[in-house]
Amino acid sequence: MKATVLFKNIQREIDLLKPIDISLPVRNSAAGVNAFYLAEPTFEPFRMGSFVGSVSEGGACNCETITLSPHGNGTHTECIGHISRERITIYDSLKEFHFFARLITIYPEVSGADSIITKESLIESFKNRPFLKECRALIIRTLPNEPFKKSKKYSGTNPIYISPDAMKEILSFGVEHLLVDFPSVDREEDGGLLQSHHIFWQYPETPRSTATITELIYVPDNIDDGEYLLNLQISSLESDASPSKPVLYEIV
Repeated sequence: MKATVLFKNIQREIDLLKPIDISLPVRNSAAGVNAFYLAEPTFEPFRMGSFVGSVSEGGACNCETITLSPHGNGTHTECIGHISRERITIYDSLKEFHFFARLITIYPEVSGADSIITKESLIESFKNRPFLKECRALIIRTLPNEPFKKSKKYSGTNPIYISPDAMKEILSFGVEHLLVDFPSVDREEDGGLLQSHHIFWQYPETPRSTATITELIYVPDNIDDGEYLLNLQISSLESDASPSKPVLYEIV
């Protein structure tokens, strides 16, 4: 099954039967990725009177009650409501779901105990292949890219983050949707400043209410840097963030 898209004013094809899922699931076990000291998700059969929502326990069907914290349990997409005084939800913010995206790979710079995406490292990644105006999304894969990222417990580890200057550079590209393979674009402990979040969303000066940040993705090594069609899928939750499923399609 193939579809035709117009990319760089040229008709190109994507194969809808070859999706590249770069999401990490919300797992019903301690094997899932976790961050910010948030509790692991829980999956419990619904119980009322004699009814139990578990076939293995004798119920007629399975019906689970799930408790989760999107910001720390798997891949999630957040909106400006993450930092705004006003209640703004991802359900209201994200109304388009397909974007041309650029995937880049960066080795963060080490400064003391910090691993940082700097402006210089970002510029270097575009030196031989500039960011295209057709791309509204930027996907950052960091090195090293060990598979244990898919189940890592990030709390208290001071993970990779994006410097304010680098975020300003990202903003200058016209990026509306940013996807990263670490827990937050800001330092784990930054005194509540959340500078890079504020820069990206331009809050409160000129809020970008339809822009999104997706965190805790995982891009396998066999996926080449370059341009893709991105399908950014979310749950219809009226919250500032939702578990999400970003899917890439190769443009041929």
